[in-house]
Amino acid sequence: MILLSSTGESIFQLLVVLFCFVVVLVLTYYTTRWIAGYQKAHSFNKNLSVMETLKLTNNKYIQLIRVGKDTYYAIAIGKDEISVIGQVSKDDLVDIPEMEKEEIPTVKGDFEDVLNKIKERLPKK
Repeated sequence: MILLSSTGESIFQLLVVLFCFVVVLVLTYYTTRWIAGYQKAHSFNKNLSVMETLKLTNNKYIQLIRVGKDTYYAIAIGKDEISVIGQVSKDDLVDIPEMEKEEIPTVKGDFEDVLNKIKERLPKK
């Protein structure tokens, strides 16, 4: 009889722990969704947006940002600094749909085909 009650207590404790775990997971999920929605609603900017980002190295980027309606700036972002490269006119920008299809690189075939094409381009030693 003692063995049966200790087994029953162990199963009850396991069920309580599992229930608490599921409750914590559900609370975490809904709290994360609420915080994401709150931040999204409060961080909406009409006058400032990042149009494109080009990663140069691990901590260095070039970004094209839009300020206002038609003003664009190219900025360099480093680990601890941000520098303005210059202003870019709207006429100098190219939309991807307007670009020629040949300008957009595409990779077809499997990895071995791509590797062989790269090997062909390398200078022979």
